[in-house]
Amino acid sequence: MKKSEVVTDLDVLSTSTTRSVMKKLPEVTLAFWIMKIAATTLGETAGDLFAQTLKLGYFLTTIVLFLVFVVTLVVQLRSSRYNPFFYWTVILSTSMAGTTMSDFMNRDASAKYLSNGATKLGWGPQGLGLGYPEGAAILISLLLAIFLAWRLSGMTFQITEIVTFKGEALFWSAILVSNTLGTSMGDFLSDSSGLGYLGGAALVTGVLLVLVVLMKVSAVPNVLLFWIAFVLTRPLGATAGDFLTKPVAKGGLDLGTVGSSAVLLVVLFGLMAYAHVQERRTAATPADEEREPVTPRGD
Repeated sequence: MKKSEVVTDLDVLSTSTTRSVMKKLPEVTLAFWIMKIAATTLGETAGDLFAQTLKLGYFLTTIVLFLVFVVTLVVQLRSSRYNPFFYWTVILSTSMAGTTMSDFMNRDASAKYLSNGATKLGWGPQGLGLGYPEGAAILISLLLAIFLAWRLSGMTFQITEIVTFKGEALFWSAILVSNTLGTSMGDFLSDSSGLGYLGGAALVTGVLLVLVVLMKVSAVPNVLLFWIAFVLTRPLGATAGDFLTKPVAKGGLDLGTVGSSAVLLVVLFGLMAYAHVQERRTAATPADEEREPVTPRGD
């Protein structure tokens, strides 16, 4: 294969060479993005449930959820092949941890963030109070540093071709930071931009539709579009989560973090079960398809 040749996600998925390696990450389909939005929305409501509703605070909740992320990541890394339950549990844990990490970075103990006359939220420091612009700048810099290290490592950005421990470690580092960054963007759109929850969600949805159109433009790498979309689906989940849980007076539906999280958890596990069934069907592909010769493109 020529080094100058650009291979898109769809190209990789259309060849049976993907089956010759032990796949650890999912194929990027419409179902993938639906599950991503469901997981990030649940991450927003569940993170707020622990930190705010249960009053554990951003600091303590961040520590606990980060440990949960580490445990789920170890299970994913030790798995010998792609398992939808393992993969999407890590995505969910990064979304929950990203929610409280973002809140801890950007918020403080002022009345703006502590409602009902509260003066303290949980054990430990209330937050760093950096604000959304500075917090986002730090997270963007960190995400770019991860991508630079990834680039210098010489490993592929195509998630369907990531099969090594080092590649997965870089991938999940980028996921954790991108979900934290996406939370900051979503909270900014909902709380500080004046757009409100529905307005913020509409703006992000509009940008995502533009990315879909750009997929048809050959000059724009699909890998770049994938990572931009991956970051943007997090603020979509954040604004959707806030819309479900926040009071009506603030533009939300006031369904509460408990009820919203329970419903979203059922939806996500249903999608996981569906993905698991689909993966088993894919693994049971007839042997005659496996015997078809594959000629690498560009050779």
